[in-house]
Amino acid sequence: MRAPLRGNSLRLLLPAALLLALLCVVASAPAKDLEEKLQDTQGKLSHVREDQSSLAATIAEQNKAIDSMIGEVSNLRQQQAAVEAELSEKQDELDAATEKLEADQRHLAAVRARLQRALEVLRERLVSIYESGSPDMLNVVLDSASWSEVNTRADYLDQIQQYDDSVASRVKGLRDEARAAVKRMTAVRAQIEEARDAIAAKEKEVAAAREEAEARFAELKSAQAERRAAMETLESREEALSDNLASISEQIASTTGAPAPVTGTPAPLTAGEAAEFISESQASVPSAAPAAIAAAIEAANSIATTPYIWGGGHGSFESSGYDCSGAVSFALNGGGFLSSPLDSTGLETWGEPGPGKWITVYANAEHAWMIIAGLAFDTVGGPGPRWHSSPVDSPEGFVARHPPGY
Repeated sequence: MRAPLRGNSLRLLLPAALLLALLCVVASAPAKDLEEKLQDTQGKLSHVREDQSSLAATIAEQNKAIDSMIGEVSNLRQQQAAVEAELSEKQDELDAATEKLEADQRHLAAVRARLQRALEVLRERLVSIYESGSPDMLNVVLDSASWSEVNTRADYLDQIQQYDDSVASRVKGLRDEARAAVKRMTAVRAQIEEARDAIAAKEKEVAAAREEAEARFAELKSAQAERRAAMETLESREEALSDNLASISEQIASTTGAPAPVTGTPAPLTAGEAAEFISESQASVPSAAPAAIAAAIEAANSIATTPYIWGGGHGSFESSGYDCSGAVSFALNGGGFLSSPLDSTGLETWGEPGPGKWITVYANAEHAWMIIAGLAFDTVGGPGPRWHSSPVDSPEGFVARHPPGY
């Protein structure tokens, strides 16, 4: 009886073993497929990153060219503003000269009216003298009956003489005043003509400066758009592959029971590592800050509260004012993290991705700002680069980057 039982047992165990083996194969098949997909995706991602690396040199050259163009456009705009200011001064000069000319014209008209009246009086006196003759002292003495009458007639003659002298003097004075007014008006008219010529020349200069600035700005926007298109193509491919890679990793983790990788976040700053907000123009250097961070803070302090100038800090770090990316670039250069200025789009690919412990730069196509040792440095909320005890901008919508190791 035992032999048949062994035979039956073997017949029962064989299908069970086959079923178990089949289940193992079925269970391992998805894991194997996932591993193959993971390797394939990792390979594609590596190729994309290699493309990014090869494109990095091109983008770096584009960044330099764009920065140079931003500096040129900024200088052109400042030159245009200076010429427009000169034009405004010339227009003010013309308006003042015109007003003066109009006042001189009114004054000349009044002087001529007074001169005309004085000439009429003088004419009447001359006619009267011609008709009656000019009495002298000898006739007065001979015609007078007494010394009292002589004195009376002498006083009268003296008054007539004084009146005639005053009339002649007034005519002469008004004539000289009229001549002086005409001379002044001639000089003012020449000044007006000169101002008009200068204004015409300045208007042409303004038009030429504006045209040159607009043309260069159009070149700048075209170069920025070309760079943006190249960056977005690679970024979208990398993002899609990274998402696919993360999904496959999670599937493998759920199948094998292995924990999924966790991306760490920077450790928070301690009291000795956090900068202290003193004012909009100054932040303290933390006692525990590395030398590069201290230098970046000091660089930011040196330009804080300077005026906002579009394109300021581009083409050259040295400027009388800064825009958002120019201010960020200046601070990064102070810490030795950047050798030439970058615009906000260029800062999107600078350094390493994600927030840093000591420095985080937030950038998009329109704006850039940064956090240094816990304090915000931004051009928003003031007429130029300023320190803020807390961020004025929200990180949402910005790409976060940081210098390697910081």
